[in-house]
Amino acid sequence: MKRIKIAHLYPNELNLYGDIGNVLCLYYRLIKRGCTAEIENIEIGDRIGDFDILVIGGGQDREMNIISSDLKRKADMLSYCVNCGKTVFAVCAGFQLLGKYYINQQGRELKLSGALDFYTVAGEKRMIGNMVFDSPFGKVAGFENHSGKTYLPDNLKPLGRVISGYGNNGEDGCEGMIYKNTFATYAHGAVLPKNPLLADEIIKRALDCENLMKLDDELENLCHNQLVNRF
Repeated sequence: MKRIKIAHLYPNELNLYGDIGNVLCLYYRLIKRGCTAEIENIEIGDRIGDFDILVIGGGQDREMNIISSDLKRKADMLSYCVNCGKTVFAVCAGFQLLGKYYINQQGRELKLSGALDFYTVAGEKRMIGNMVFDSPFGKVAGFENHSGKTYLPDNLKPLGRVISGYGNNGEDGCEGMIYKNTFATYAHGAVLPKNPLLADEIIKRALDCENLMKLDDELENLCHNQLVNRF
């Protein structure tokens, strides 16, 4: 029986809009498939140890400032995990902190992990509302609320293209990012419970397998389809 460790980075600071639901969704879907799953919280002051899936939720500028000093101490390990192909799922501020820096409304530059070569700047307009985007794993429905505008270089691919909503910056139609086994998005919700195909792709990467045992996703798909058709 496969044992899977889900690491939840900054669970108290980065848990906007119930992003812990992504952790619980992955845990539930692993248990249903006969895996032994455990959740480990990685708090301020803790080191990033071994894991199979790392989940990072969202937060606001206040929370980003709170974790900034600790993030510097974790930056090298986080960069190593992302670039060596460990499975990572990041939402909103969790997405942003994988980049080089964030410039806030006051023009102050906040250094981030530098794991990947992208950056975020605070915009004047808040990008808020329900969103739908196309991805390699089907249409994804979620909720976004951010003023940060993220810009990817040419060597990084977006997770998808916006159908409804703003996405990374409200300008180029890009939403999120995918690099090796790292997935990032601005979609809250929590996003994984109502997008089982995306959740299962993350699990496939962690288990290093092509096919998963089918689950009864009737309710999940009903929710997903209603949201996609609505927006």
